[in-house]
Amino acid sequence: MAIRQDTIVGTDGKSRCGWASADPLYEKYHDKEWGRPLKDDRALFELLTLEGCQAGLSWITVLRKREHYRKVYDDFDAKKIARYTPAKLAKLLADPAIIRHRGKIAASVTNAQVFLKLVEREGSFHRWLRKVVGEQPSTRPKTLKDVPARTPQSDALAKALAKEGFKFVGSTICYAFMQASGMVDDHVVGCHRRKE
Repeated sequence: MAIRQDTIVGTDGKSRCGWASADPLYEKYHDKEWGRPLKDDRALFELLTLEGCQAGLSWITVLRKREHYRKVYDDFDAKKIARYTPAKLAKLLADPAIIRHRGKIAASVTNAQVFLKLVEREGSFHRWLRKVVGEQPSTRPKTLKDVPARTPQSDALAKALAKEGFKFVGSTICYAFMQASGMVDDHVVGCHRRKE
């Protein structure tokens, strides 16, 4: 998919980051979710899991499958996912409505187990994330080319998550997670969401 413009005006007259024009689902996600600060641990776990599932694919692929993921992954209840049996994993691997990658599916169970231990130790995944990442400076990207794929902060987060035992949490995945969860604001100048 080639994005020709850094911002584009939708049929509603609002200017958005150019990538959001590629699909109506992207537009809705951009306006309602992407870049809004998340503090809810369950929602953060869901997002981190889905970002890991997206590795090597486009985010629209995951967005189109997200509702089904929520259904078959018990609404991303980490306590339930941490107890998934080999039979449940086989069922997930056979489900054509999700991304059927053995490593990513197995990682979701490992990550749920690690997530629960971390929350028990730290009290909150959100607070732990903020300690690791710190406050992010506003980058105010002028163009989509100004938006990095990774940063020193995403490198640090990837390293910290891996040290805890998380899988599929490379720096690029972590930066996408940081963008989506509002840890960093990468709405380009001119986007209506940038003003928020």
